[in-house]
Amino acid sequence: MGTRKERDSMGEMEVPEDALWGASTQRAVLNFPVSQLRPSKGLISAVGTIKVAAAQANMELGLLDCERGDAIVKAGQEVIDGTLYRHFVVDVFQTGSGTSTNMNANEVITNRALEILGKGKGDRGFVHPNDHVNNCQSSNDVFPSAIHIAAHEAIKKQLIPALRELSSVFDAKSKAFANVIKAGRTHLQDATPITLGQEFSGYASQLKHGVERVEHASKRLLQLALGGTAVGTGLNTHPDFARKAIANISKLTGSQYAEAENHFEAQATQDTAVEVSGQLRTVAVSLMKISNDVRWLSSGPRCAVGEIYLPEIQPGSSIMPAKVNPVVCESVMMACAHVMGNDTTVAVCGQHGNFELNVMMPALAHNLLEAIELLASAANNFNKNCVSGITANEERCRELAEKSLATVTSLAPKIGYDKAAELAKRAMKEDKTVRAVAQEMKLLPEAELARLLDLMAMTKPGL
Repeated sequence: MGTRKERDSMGEMEVPEDALWGASTQRAVLNFPVSQLRPSKGLISAVGTIKVAAAQANMELGLLDCERGDAIVKAGQEVIDGTLYRHFVVDVFQTGSGTSTNMNANEVITNRALEILGKGKGDRGFVHPNDHVNNCQSSNDVFPSAIHIAAHEAIKKQLIPALRELSSVFDAKSKAFANVIKAGRTHLQDATPITLGQEFSGYASQLKHGVERVEHASKRLLQLALGGTAVGTGLNTHPDFARKAIANISKLTGSQYAEAENHFEAQATQDTAVEVSGQLRTVAVSLMKISNDVRWLSSGPRCAVGEIYLPEIQPGSSIMPAKVNPVVCESVMMACAHVMGNDTTVAVCGQHGNFELNVMMPALAHNLLEAIELLASAANNFNKNCVSGITANEERCRELAEKSLATVTSLAPKIGYDKAAELAKRAMKEDKTVRAVAQEMKLLPEAELARLLDLMAMTKPGL
């Protein structure tokens, strides 16, 4: 593959002939050979959205002629659509302001616009990455705005639908299992009876509240730093630019974005991203609890809890024939653990808002957006390959509920705590049910005993 020369303010650089990036991007590629990680497609699409909206605003304000502006808009739309994603080659671990990725976008859009106009790549005299594509902008307000846009759109379009659907499936299961009586468990020990439906309703509620938490926090992502340029003052920006550009972003995305209430906060901090990440961590904790419970409830099938059956989707062992494991639950748990680690990284990055600019934004963006994607994907897969196919082992559930020594709790108000404890200890020692021992001890009339040891009645308030 051949190369061509591209120029920036520091001089010439050799870049691959078919590349749309230029000298500034090539310098960053050479300066940051840190990992194989690249900015996510969602983040690059958000940067493209800003560039299109900015070009449209600049044309409206008379700061950019229509010939250049229309070509920039067309090239920017290709960035939004992802067709130019392979040209975004800068490592995640780069300059902390995201300048290298912003310049990568400026150069890609410049060279693609030049192609659209029938001109050669690198003709900075006709379309310039800084003067035209980056007009009225700075990396310092573009990158934090892109974080907010990418995170908000991913939450709206991916995570919230996934969590809502999973919650609704758990809710449907809770109704289907409404009459399946089983033993409750606290401290991993037998407790009073509960229905499988009640247990599953708790999972549905966890997810419902997770949606509410994330939605509430994500509303603050609608405030954008765009218009603050270098340090929040808006130097070199038309007074009407931010309002017009953000209105265009809203049209492009279908979300109602607004200019930040305070540009100095919007660029010096990433507090909103930290808040959103914290709510993602909460959802991860919920999913960890739910998937782990489901895993334990299905344990066995003969030598453990075994109260539910999971869909059998793959062999579980390379040595033990017919073994089937709760692999989807394990996958969800690992994804949740990763999201918790992402949150730690976001929190550390958020601490480095030094004076007028946060200088760990690319890593923050990567971890925040990865967490959203992981949670959405894990929730979808949990639903599709596990939860939707769960069935109840009703016989096993009732057997364990009947064996639970905690059923003696319903007798305590009638026979006293100490006598009830004595009864339970005897049942344990003799390996009998509470019902059988209570009948032998003749502590209560048979009809009263049957009423008090009605397992389904124990799942509701009452004496």
